[in-house]
Amino acid sequence: MNTIRKLLATSVAFAGLQLSAFAAPIKVDPELPVYTPVSGISGNLNSIGSDTLNNLMTLWAEGFRALYPNVNIQIEGKGSSTAPVALIEGTAQLGPMSRAMKGSEIDAFERRFGYKPMEVKVAIDALAVYVHKDNPLNQLSLVELDGIFSNTYRLGGRPITTWGQVGLTGDLANRPISLFGRNSASGTYGFFKDVALGGGDFSPRVKEQPGSSAVIQGVASDLFAMGYSGIGYRTSGVKVLALSGKPGEQAFEANPENCLSGDYPLARFLYVYINKDPNRPLDPLTREFLNFVLSRQGQEVVAKDGYFPMPAALCAEVRESLK
Repeated sequence: MNTIRKLLATSVAFAGLQLSAFAAPIKVDPELPVYTPVSGISGNLNSIGSDTLNNLMTLWAEGFRALYPNVNIQIEGKGSSTAPVALIEGTAQLGPMSRAMKGSEIDAFERRFGYKPMEVKVAIDALAVYVHKDNPLNQLSLVELDGIFSNTYRLGGRPITTWGQVGLTGDLANRPISLFGRNSASGTYGFFKDVALGGGDFSPRVKEQPGSSAVIQGVASDLFAMGYSGIGYRTSGVKVLALSGKPGEQAFEANPENCLSGDYPLARFLYVYINKDPNRPLDPLTREFLNFVLSRQGQEVVAKDGYFPMPAALCAEVRESLK
């Protein structure tokens, strides 16, 4: 059972949720409530954290400001590892992350405040593996990904450096695979390392990029390239590979159904972490921003940006925790 399946299984049942295939428009759960503005909301919000969530945070901020003209929101997306530091130092109220906080980060926060940071699930992502749109490859396994991107092979694979080693023939067979990935400040880097490399080390052949869009641009401009990034950054110049656990097993596409079921092996939640004293109510500005994110309008933004919206029952569970 993979990470997101375990999390979803403990949160909510998904029977009856109507989500379209990835190629079609992504629909939000019709049971999601419409956000209704409340009075007295103004002030400044700072968001520091994930590059993967940068576009989402910007779109959410635009929608929220349209309802609350007296609110100013500043967004900085340089990597998930910057979020815990910003929350501890008090330079941000919102810490978007594309991975769960590490134990060491939670411990550092708790030493400062005496309680743990609050984790707020805000969307579902398929961490996608991309190749050039004209590359004939359609699927890979995690074992093969480990052989391609790592130099430790903890999933039991073997070193893979050419396209012929993953089944391509003709002119592509002897061509080396050009690799693009994220830098170590990125939650996407950490998640891929943990799941696709079994916690092993990246190969020095991986060209680390400062942002998700740079990975996509690199793959789109090189027929012999492969890279990984959030599904929301997909463009017409790249193709998303279906993934399986091991060679020969059924491969699953990166679509909403397969992420919700846990069949797609690189499915994950996207988070916003906040500093909420368990003995005090959350400040109204942060609370209403997150209520907006977890509303129908907020989850429509998720779908618009190419990620997968959360079911109404899960959104309701998360909203309840903010009270």
